[in-house]
Amino acid sequence: MTIQIYDTTLRDGTQGEGISLSCQDKIRIATELDSKLGVAYIEAGWPGSNPKDERFFQRAQQELLPHLHHAKLVAFGATRHKMTRCETDPQLAALLRAETPTVTIVAKIWDFQVLQVLGTTLEENLSMIRDTVNYLKAADREVMLDAEHFFDAFRSNPTYAMRCLEAAVEAGADVLVLCDTNGAATPWDIEQTAAAVRLHFASNTVRLGIHCHNDMELAVANSIAAVRAGVTLVQGCVNGYGERTGNANLMSLIPILQLQLGYKSVPSMEHLGNLTSVSRFVDEVANRPHVPWRPFVGESAFAHKGGLHVAAILKDPRSYQFIDPSMVGNRPRVLVSELSGRGNIQSKLRSLNLEIDDKDPVWRARISQVLERVKSLENKGFTFEGAEASLAMMWRRASPDYSAPFELLDFSVYTGNKRVLFVNHEGCFTPEDPDDAGEEALTKPLGQELFGGRRDPAEPLTGGPLFVTPSGPASITALSSSHDLARDPSVAVWRNETHTHAVIKVLVRDAAPTLECAEGNGPVDAVNRALRRALLRPCPQLEYVTLEDYKVRILDSESATAAITRVLVSFHDRKRGIRFTTVSADTNIIVASVNALVDGLEYALHLDQVNSAQVAV
Repeated sequence: MTIQIYDTTLRDGTQGEGISLSCQDKIRIATELDSKLGVAYIEAGWPGSNPKDERFFQRAQQELLPHLHHAKLVAFGATRHKMTRCETDPQLAALLRAETPTVTIVAKIWDFQVLQVLGTTLEENLSMIRDTVNYLKAADREVMLDAEHFFDAFRSNPTYAMRCLEAAVEAGADVLVLCDTNGAATPWDIEQTAAAVRLHFASNTVRLGIHCHNDMELAVANSIAAVRAGVTLVQGCVNGYGERTGNANLMSLIPILQLQLGYKSVPSMEHLGNLTSVSRFVDEVANRPHVPWRPFVGESAFAHKGGLHVAAILKDPRSYQFIDPSMVGNRPRVLVSELSGRGNIQSKLRSLNLEIDDKDPVWRARISQVLERVKSLENKGFTFEGAEASLAMMWRRASPDYSAPFELLDFSVYTGNKRVLFVNHEGCFTPEDPDDAGEEALTKPLGQELFGGRRDPAEPLTGGPLFVTPSGPASITALSSSHDLARDPSVAVWRNETHTHAVIKVLVRDAAPTLECAEGNGPVDAVNRALRRALLRPCPQLEYVTLEDYKVRILDSESATAAITRVLVSFHDRKRGIRFTTVSADTNIIVASVNALVDGLEYALHLDQVNSAQVAV
């Protein structure tokens, strides 16, 4: 029996504190969920609620929908507004503009919520449900109804709760999703209530779904209880992201359903083997730390330390492991003596379509070299999940015939302040409005001709510029004698401005080393600009490669300013239409950033040689 997995990471997951995803982040994650996990549905946002989700669904029509192999993309919305018509409801119009095959609408089910929160009558709420489902079905959409607060509603007024579901079914709803919105239900509540709903609609083809929150840390258990009662669609989020304490964790639900309960939750065991990789990928894109003790996918999920456990696990892994970790893409770890990870490296390189011959001794030695390098770097804070371009470059560099297209021999970055005199064009500058459009920076010494102010048109140029002050026009000489320019904010003000310069020494192919410098908005931007100046002439293809994202994470916050910093840099090759990400880590954030930047530019230059460059990272 198949249990359909409905992922809502990109919508409900982003309601969790500290989680924010760009449009590009959402496209990357959706692609991973479809290709690597094969989930049935991906709920990607609420197009009627914010401009970002509107933009995402516009982009998805070209960049995502045509390329989905397993998942249906879902747009989320709500029932029509009270006392209105569906045809005039802007958020329903936005739902249809999203052009997704499936839409999910949330509806009030709890009589308390209808009367006190929605502020309408119970009958009008039924009409809102019926009208909205009818309207969306007429537009040829698969329609799911999220029955908000259903279990609270059923306890409060079971008759009305069922009437709400009946209204949706009568209008043609395809799926009824029973929501434990407050996370207050227990597994026996869920199973008993879901069974009652299943029995009520036994003669109907409508499917049932479940949506659980983790406020009592029962979201996974409650979802399983619902499946036992006959639910065939399970909603949740990668890594348990979500509002308050999160939603049901799909990284636990998927393997429990597939391995322990005998249901088919993903298309194949190969998809299940990508579980850990997807979990870490989403954490990296969301810029969240990967929790080591997460079941199935955490670094500690199959870790063993000391005593009888280690002795037993080395004899037979089944002694202290209930499944083979490789089934979910994880690995066992003996903390006193780390086990080999050659298979992980080979699998990752093959996923990048890099040439691997594990029977050739030379290739095996090269894999071992890369493995030791990966283990060394991971110990320093690197992580290669979501940064496959760095791993690909490590593999390339391990080849004896590899020749780097360029080498950054040295770099220095200078950041400082310079004092700049700002003269007010209109003579009405106030310190509370430092960004007034009438200001102009004057960097020439006082006494030289200054052209920053508004010159009196009646004054000839040879007489020197005049500036309008609250008391009338005045020359710079007069101002110097009658005003203290550094103190009189009505005329001018001195201010410190931050500026950053980078100087690099780079060797391009067999040419002589060259020096290049550039100014930028911060150290990384300055180094990037300097590198491009040095490389664009011999490597014009880099013109199409742009920095798209830059993420920084402090790995050991207890070390304060001496902490190791991990940097992820994402690039977009517009010519080839691909994106890739690199990683580096160092106690010096600038060094980490520059190393990741160099990795990315070098990888871009080798895309022609690496047939597998179409990495979606």
